[in-house]
Amino acid sequence: MSDRSPLPPVRLHPEAELARDALSTPLLSRAARLARWAGPDTRVDAGGGLVEEQLPAAAQALGLSGDDAAADASEAWRVAVDAGLVEVVDEEQGTVTAGADLALLTGGSPQDVLAVWLAALETVLADASVPDLDGLVDEDGEVDLSALDWDPEGEAEFLDGVLGNLYLLTAGEDAPDGAPVPLPALAASVIVPSGMGEPTNDVLEQVSDAMMRLDDQFRMLEPVGFVAYQPVDEALMADADEEPAAPVDDTDVSRYGMVRLTPLGVYGMRARLLEAGFEAPAVGDLADKGADALLDGTAEFPPRAAQAETEQWLQRRESLAAARELLSAARGSDAGAPLRRLRCQQALSLVGASAEPALREVLDDSELGGLARVWLTEHGAVDVPAPSEAMVYWLTIDTVAAQLAAEGNSEELRALVEGLARQHGGFFEAVWRVDHPATADVLEAMGRLHPDKKVAKEARKAAFKARSQQGG
Repeated sequence: MSDRSPLPPVRLHPEAELARDALSTPLLSRAARLARWAGPDTRVDAGGGLVEEQLPAAAQALGLSGDDAAADASEAWRVAVDAGLVEVVDEEQGTVTAGADLALLTGGSPQDVLAVWLAALETVLADASVPDLDGLVDEDGEVDLSALDWDPEGEAEFLDGVLGNLYLLTAGEDAPDGAPVPLPALAASVIVPSGMGEPTNDVLEQVSDAMMRLDDQFRMLEPVGFVAYQPVDEALMADADEEPAAPVDDTDVSRYGMVRLTPLGVYGMRARLLEAGFEAPAVGDLADKGADALLDGTAEFPPRAAQAETEQWLQRRESLAAARELLSAARGSDAGAPLRRLRCQQALSLVGASAEPALREVLDDSELGGLARVWLTEHGAVDVPAPSEAMVYWLTIDTVAAQLAAEGNSEELRALVEGLARQHGGFFEAVWRVDHPATADVLEAMGRLHPDKKVAKEARKAAFKARSQQGG
């Protein structure tokens, strides 16, 4: 994710709920327990980690047993130090005390708790980018780095790219609710070049290798509450030295790993994206802003997200005042104006009949009169004046221009174009004269979209006339 284009808006869970989720994650709760367990006799090494002889006691304090108990205790301690739950007070003596942030977990605000959790997450993400060092220890007990093909920056970028794609695929308001992503598809999204048809054997091998790396990384990220992960079925690994083959069909794809961001993970990923300079909107961001910010901000939102954002905006306002503000913000002759008016029309469809006076006030407005008549008619208002032919054509151009901006050359727009040309006799002969900044562009698009060659040619001729009339 190297560009800075806006990401899909996400719906965040309430911060109080997310804070409760954070406190209940295995890793942060262990880190907090170790911070409270630590005392005057607790000793750490030069890096702030627990000295080896204290790991069994730490594991016991956490109720851990088995081969991984010491490693899990060591990880929890490292999180406690990095998240400010424990503070090293004397580096030479290796002594520690409770950190200033430990009290935030019980007495702080939800934002305080989430800030601690984000610090814990960064520790885990850093650890997840470090390869497994097993088998790299030489006879003297030292790690043989020469045997390690590891690019720290490249590995971190790889994981960031994967997590960014996971956010794109699962976090948006219009994404399937909670649907996990198959690990092969996620790995392929960062390995297979765009536009490649059938992947080569070399590319497939890279995808398989990436799946194994991600399997390890997601296993690490699950205890901090970042992802919900169904690991790769170990039965597929017939030989420890072999990578699994790609799945044969969709029925067995879940055996190759399935992953999704948790609600806490969506919150954490968005925070990281914002920190990295991305535009990462969340539903509700615009609720306290003006109608101009709402219409511009939701211009590129998918439909469900735009409606959810608009509903929150309207909930905080009286209907008539909101309608007047929306109509005022919808005016304009700039390139973004048609889409603003479309978003305005969609917002007004959510407003009750009490907004009627605002719509009647703009009946004579050249830019808003058409959509006002549509709204009044749909809401059963009486004495709605019929639009002039010029207003009908102007609204038609404005509507198609908005749809082009919102959807591009979609099937819905193609159907609209066919319907317009069929329903209005002499449509192209009349419409090129419409005094709308987008007239020529709309007619050119109609020429591209209409399947009938004769009609398409008429549209292109009308576009040329409109362009000539505009002096360009």
